[in-house]
Amino acid sequence: MPQSAIAQTTIPQDSAYLGQKPPGIAPVIFARDRASLIDYYEYGSVFSKDGSEFYYAVIVNSKPQIRCIRYEKNGWTAPKVIIASKEYEYNDPFLSPDGKRLYFISDRAADGRGPKKDFDIWYVERKNGDWSDQPVNAGAAINSNKNEYYMSFLTNGTMYFSSNGDTDQATDKNYDIRFSKYANGQFAKSEKLGNSINTTHYEADVFVSPDEQYIIFCSERPGGSGAGDLYISFKNSEGNWENAKNMGPAINTSGYEFCPFVTADGKYLFFSRDGDIFWVSSEVIGRLK
Repeated sequence: MPQSAIAQTTIPQDSAYLGQKPPGIAPVIFARDRASLIDYYEYGSVFSKDGSEFYYAVIVNSKPQIRCIRYEKNGWTAPKVIIASKEYEYNDPFLSPDGKRLYFISDRAADGRGPKKDFDIWYVERKNGDWSDQPVNAGAAINSNKNEYYMSFLTNGTMYFSSNGDTDQATDKNYDIRFSKYANGQFAKSEKLGNSINTTHYEADVFVSPDEQYIIFCSERPGGSGAGDLYISFKNSEGNWENAKNMGPAINTSGYEFCPFVTADGKYLFFSRDGDIFWVSSEVIGRLK
């Protein structure tokens, strides 16, 4: 999985990022006319490495579904539904490092027919240029009998994600960020990050830079600007995560900021806020180091 194996698409500069005007250091809504539509709740976005595919979640009839906008034949397509259901939720899309798998979370039954369950991490595989119809569960090394949310990857395939799998009834809102190493086609049993990242409050929606130099995540810990804020932690010279810090008023508001993602070219930070997708220059990350 870690090695890149998907043909790359070259996109003219003026068409990159859905042809949108690049943002500065103040976040702006991304693609109001294409993705962040006024009448819908969109969130959890990710671009492919070459920038030719844009995946995101949108709520339709109370059920999140995953859509994709692609660059084809010298232009961007209309949004296409990748996976949706009247019974189950599908959201938090993220591509594997080689682009061959599309990961997401869902409360679908194991067989896709029974009553919904807790949220697990699943994936579909790219076959003949499209995605397979049958989702595959990421397995017991990742998924617990509670909820797993929002994943991202190192270049070597290690997955970062969040879970409340080791909580009891009284603490089940205490989601923590975990990681699972990937080797020989398998994920190892996940491990929880330490208290420089995790607290007794909600930590989830983690984006890890592919070189593991920083992580950005959503937390509902006290002292933030709103109900949920984005926090960041950098690796120090000893290879340990520094104490996470709030990304501040440049990013966080009285609203709810979540679902961070940094583009493969390192230029832009995407995140979600109260039903819209935002983007901002990644200069805001450098200023926090």
